[in-house]
Amino acid sequence: MTKSRDIGVIFISLLLTAGLTGGIIWYFREPLQGFLKQSPFSTSKGSPSENRKTLKEVEGVPQGLFNYGGSTTWAPIRKEIDPLIQAVWPDFQLRYTDPVTGTPGSGSGIRMLLDDQLAFSQSSRSLQDKELQQAQDRGYQLKQVPVAIDGIAVAIHPDLQVEGITLDQLKQIYTGQVTNWNQVGGPSTPITPISRRLEDGGTVEFFQDNVLAKEDFDSTIQYSSTTTEAIREVSTNIGAIYYASAPEIVPQCTIKPLAIGHQPNEWTTPYQAPYIQPANCPQQRNTLNFAAFKNGDYPITRRLFVIVKENGQADQQAGNAYAQLMLTDQGQNLIQKAGYVPMR
Repeated sequence: MTKSRDIGVIFISLLLTAGLTGGIIWYFREPLQGFLKQSPFSTSKGSPSENRKTLKEVEGVPQGLFNYGGSTTWAPIRKEIDPLIQAVWPDFQLRYTDPVTGTPGSGSGIRMLLDDQLAFSQSSRSLQDKELQQAQDRGYQLKQVPVAIDGIAVAIHPDLQVEGITLDQLKQIYTGQVTNWNQVGGPSTPITPISRRLEDGGTVEFFQDNVLAKEDFDSTIQYSSTTTEAIREVSTNIGAIYYASAPEIVPQCTIKPLAIGHQPNEWTTPYQAPYIQPANCPQQRNTLNFAAFKNGDYPITRRLFVIVKENGQADQQAGNAYAQLMLTDQGQNLIQKAGYVPMR
């Protein structure tokens, strides 16, 4: 009898404890929810997967002045979106910052981020192992958030009679194995390959890693400091060739974007057919082949990233917020307006 009474007492005590715990949780449920929502580093709040429609709907946008920098490929996106971000979130102040020495680009932006000169950075290439290790050595992680798709377009003189080339032929041109257009089905014209320098940005690094398969550029390469300068050279030199982000090449009136393929005679153009002749430009301009970039038919595409410093501080909050703003429906529409393919 005593044993049964003891079991009953224990059972009643357990019921009372469970009821008391449930009551406490119920009573404090709203303050607890409020705390979780206010946490600047909550992964559930403002997640890109929530597909928010407008910039205004993004939560967790911090206040303060935040330096950012990096890829020159991002320039049209910055021009299109950042002023609107400032209008919607005036307390989230953004300041694009060039490196003290050297040229702006993906690599320099990531270096500045690692050196605590930036809150977050923009990149036209993925993070390298050495950069991830450098961040780990400093006690935090780097995260890359893809927000857009870009194609690399190849520019030639509009009078050069070459329909297209393969990726391998493009590699051979920049590694010095092909030196005349007649080696790839064109006229007997010496090739003048033009590039920006490797240290100038992520586009060149991406090109060397993915098109040249990490081989060195040939010693005969003519280097240009800017895409504007390179396009000017291509427009006056019938044998010249140059590569850059597709939005910087395709709409131009003085050069022709070259079709590229994996196999001979299986070309895909970086522009929407039919090709608009320079004589009809600028009244009409060639536009990007968004479908080919998105479905992978065009062979040289890449993703653009927001690089976030996961250090548990305001920098992380700023980087996450900027990425989330890019991934809203409104942000993605503006990315397409700037000439890039939205991620979704």
